[in-house]
Amino acid sequence: MVYLREALGLTQTELADISGVSQPNISAYESGRRKPRPETLERLLKALRPRPSVVLAAHRAEVIELARQRGMDNVRVFGSAVRGEDTPDSDIDLLVDAGPDASIFDLAGLALDLEETLGFRVDIVQSGGTGRVMESIEHEAVPL
Repeated sequence: MVYLREALGLTQTELADISGVSQPNISAYESGRRKPRPETLERLLKALRPRPSVVLAAHRAEVIELARQRGMDNVRVFGSAVRGEDTPDSDIDLLVDAGPDASIFDLAGLALDLEETLGFRVDIVQSGGTGRVMESIEHEAVPL
């Protein structure tokens, strides 16, 4: 638990605020002086799951390279990750420009590659569409 907490850059107090478990108890669990009940451990582990936006930012270069390998570029993010509303249960929404040789299979393959790499569900939208929904996506999207 210490490793996960520190990897996310959280103090015991911050983890206590997120999880609802008191800081003294977290200290006791981390030092081995006490063992958490299963439901307490579940709350702590859920609080230690990163948000998709954090994982995406950490793997930015890899995401761009995987897209390039599949014939896509100009990777942009939209949705909850951009708005700061993502939770550990959120997916990742990406907008990409597909090259002339990219197929629907490349889009699907990229989504699978990214899901394996990032550990989150990934939805990919190809730019160039029309309509109000597409206009909204393109307006919200920011470069990765």
